[in-house]
Amino acid sequence: MNPGLFRHRITFQKYNESAVNENGFPLEENQRWQDIKTVWAMIKTLQGREYYEAATTQNENTVRFVVRYTVGITPDMRIQYKGRTFEILSVINDDERDVTMTIVAKEVV
Repeated sequence: MNPGLFRHRITFQKYNESAVNENGFPLEENQRWQDIKTVWAMIKTLQGREYYEAATTQNENTVRFVVRYTVGITPDMRIQYKGRTFEILSVINDDERDVTMTIVAKEVV
């Protein structure tokens, strides 16, 4: 694994339904996402057959993130990257070796 390829900083966020402000009132919907972990990632755009399959389901902005294996990353989380938000579609443990993970995500517009 070439560590120089992991040059993009991404943050995983998890939704917290019970989040409240300092006065005990529930937070607004967009403020309930809490940062869980920030990692280095390799970003790969879809090409060829993958791109056309994604386009047929209207997932035009689908991206693959490759990160070092991390326990606890689930599809109910989202990714923040340079002010953009991505909804996680799937989390794949590459070759079941616990070395890297491929995360397929769709950009939230």
